[in-house]
Amino acid sequence: MTDKAAVLPGRWPLLGHTIPMLRDPLKLFTSLRDYGDVVRLYLGPLPVYLVTTPELAWRVLAVDADKFDKGIVFDKMRPLFGDGLATSNGEFNRRQRRMVLPAFARGRIAAYAESTMTTMAAELADSWRSGQVIEVDRRMQDIALGIAGRTLFSTELGADVLAEIQRSIPIMLKYVLVRAFSPKPVEKLPIPANRRFDAAAARLRQVIGAAIVSARAEGGDQGDLLSMLLMARDEETGERMSDEQIRDEVITILTTGAETTAVALAWFFHEIGADPAIEARFHAEVDEVLACRPARFEDLPKLRYTHQIINEVVRRTPPLILMRRAREDVELGGVRIPAGTEVAVSQHTLHQDPRWFGDPGRFDPDRWAPGAAEELPKGAFIPFGAGARLCPGHQFAPAEIAIVAATIGARWRLVPVPGKTVYPKIKATMQPNQLPMTAVPRG
Repeated sequence: MTDKAAVLPGRWPLLGHTIPMLRDPLKLFTSLRDYGDVVRLYLGPLPVYLVTTPELAWRVLAVDADKFDKGIVFDKMRPLFGDGLATSNGEFNRRQRRMVLPAFARGRIAAYAESTMTTMAAELADSWRSGQVIEVDRRMQDIALGIAGRTLFSTELGADVLAEIQRSIPIMLKYVLVRAFSPKPVEKLPIPANRRFDAAAARLRQVIGAAIVSARAEGGDQGDLLSMLLMARDEETGERMSDEQIRDEVITILTTGAETTAVALAWFFHEIGADPAIEARFHAEVDEVLACRPARFEDLPKLRYTHQIINEVVRRTPPLILMRRAREDVELGGVRIPAGTEVAVSQHTLHQDPRWFGDPGRFDPDRWAPGAAEELPKGAFIPFGAGARLCPGHQFAPAEIAIVAATIGARWRLVPVPGKTVYPKIKATMQPNQLPMTAVPRG
């Protein structure tokens, strides 16, 4: 065992790898596997040990998860997320998960699909006209935030909250990567990015907090996610969550869940629009299963190829990095990691590794055909994380993506606009820089 790990080239004085990470993060994270199983990089002066193999990723996230807390990126997000699941640690995090997870049970997802997902997807498809150029990236963000808002707040008190969600979350997502990877002194500077991020976070926390107070006074199960959180009791202590804890969980769900879903939907239509063969197979499946009607929850098991496309989308465009902090001395890949050291797993590094995904730059839904991915090692494909901190929405998000995509696909082809170059723009997630597509009616 050694104290040393290969240091990623390109380190700047004082700033470490922050500049190359912000300038071209995809290039940086794709290159890491070339330097070993454990690679050291620097956020400013702070060393971070990033693991590059599925085995080590699975150890950090699942097998030895109790040896790690959330890392520095989550610390920096605490002013926004508070003590939500994304940032909390230890027994408090486990307690919160016990109370939050029932809100994402299969039966509840089916109810959200019936009351919200199918309806909003049909409304969106109905709103387009033949030949209209759709800003697909923005419309997918609108519907993902709208579904999240209505799922959380089904009563009238949700109208003001939904408006603030639509206003503030895009602002926060625009600047969150700068905040997360900047050295600590930078996040205190009164620069426009910091001011706008902080103002949007404060507005969102205030309006959601007020909505929770109103909902608690109203009482009862309104069929929404907020009602579940208000009624939840810890099975071990019988305690309920405070209003502040619920607010933190609501903001976490909105900010992390809606954005990743929106990005996946946008890339879904970009990828099928770029490949006529994939598009034809998708439309053939949708026609067979739906026969021109909107998709419902009970249709999901039959939309097999649609789910293969979704898996390939989230393989290619996952969140970039998961940060952890060692709670005790640990050994990873022959490298000694002292307690208190920052450790990271990059989904992008793993998902682009040709050892597990042949020709990883190629979009190929057949990677996920029945039986095709059975030999993947644990940790090679982790779009929603892994282990005890697996994203609570890991079933909710694919269901929403499939329902929205299939409902739109039953009515429309979305055709790329000639001359418009589409490439990933890294913010909190891997967003398209632009995605104009022309709506062409089917049938």
